[in-house]
Amino acid sequence: MTVTYNAEVATVRGLGCFLKLLARWRGSIYKLVWMDLILFLTIYYSLNVTYRYILDESGKHVFESMVIYCKDYVNLIPLSFVLGFYVSVIMTRWWNQYTSIPHPDPLAVFVSATVHGQDERGRVMRRTIMRYVCCCVTMIFTMISPRVKKRFPTLDHFVEAGLLQQSERDIIGDLDKKFPKYPKHWLPIVWASSIVTRARKEGRIRDDFAVKTLVDELNKFRGQCGILLQYDHINIPLVYTQVVTLAVYSYFITNIIGHQWVEDNKYKMDLYFPIFTTLEFFFYIGWLKVAESMINPFGDDDDDFEVNWMVDRNLQVSYLIVDEMHHEHPQLVRDQYWDEVFPAELPYTAESKPFKYSPPPIYC
Repeated sequence: MTVTYNAEVATVRGLGCFLKLLARWRGSIYKLVWMDLILFLTIYYSLNVTYRYILDESGKHVFESMVIYCKDYVNLIPLSFVLGFYVSVIMTRWWNQYTSIPHPDPLAVFVSATVHGQDERGRVMRRTIMRYVCCCVTMIFTMISPRVKKRFPTLDHFVEAGLLQQSERDIIGDLDKKFPKYPKHWLPIVWASSIVTRARKEGRIRDDFAVKTLVDELNKFRGQCGILLQYDHINIPLVYTQVVTLAVYSYFITNIIGHQWVEDNKYKMDLYFPIFTTLEFFFYIGWLKVAESMINPFGDDDDDFEVNWMVDRNLQVSYLIVDEMHHEHPQLVRDQYWDEVFPAELPYTAESKPFKYSPPPIYC
């Protein structure tokens, strides 16, 4: 489940609100880098012990030459530029994937408003359209998310969950045999558009403009599903990911040697622990791990999108809008400010009075 902490950082007091978040483990940078850090320090101290207690004088001289060489040339690796740009691209792609996730709510509102009929036929039409829409996006999730794929490994599991009828599953199975190369996630949208056409012929949709609106929304929904599939198929070029990974690890392999303590080192603190070398490793490797965890937000990482929750929520809300709330609304009554036309000010609670606003000067 996505780690959320907005409520804890709503107000800054004292030394800051982010300090109390540093001790968290789940979704933290410590959880991502601890194994790499242990391996880094193990290799570092192995070389350190070898230099101080195992090598003879000639061996120490060669080791010291290697330390100087690595220390002088390690900065030729443009790590900050390569890694910074890579993480920036990953974060932009991560947010764009989230905003591309289609939600059936707007379409459900259109269906409820335009497909009329309180009888069983009208109810079946509205619910079936939304079931097909939810089935479409769930099929997409099974293709891009391991979590959802484990939940719906086959079309039979769609039937068991009520997203497909057995006859519909058989139609998709037959098409898969005839045209096995392409996924059939778009087929439920085609069925939904056919139901819209039938509803118009039966007079349950009262004008052609409403039909066009529904078909446009169905196509828009299918298009967003296609965008998610494209994000899954078209990755950031592998060559760039390889360049960044090689740059980071080659930089720190060089640093393991270049930042070793040697006898002519004027800083005695590094004799016991490489403080700033460890901090540098922590930040750069942490940066790389952030990119690795965000490059596919539909996986099993702590901060990945909660797609299984979306599957349940989509169907529940869709049925609620087109069935339970179809053409229903509270009784029409005069509002509290009927005689005043508009309120001078809405009331404040005792706790909220300190936050009472003053209008900006431009509006005075």
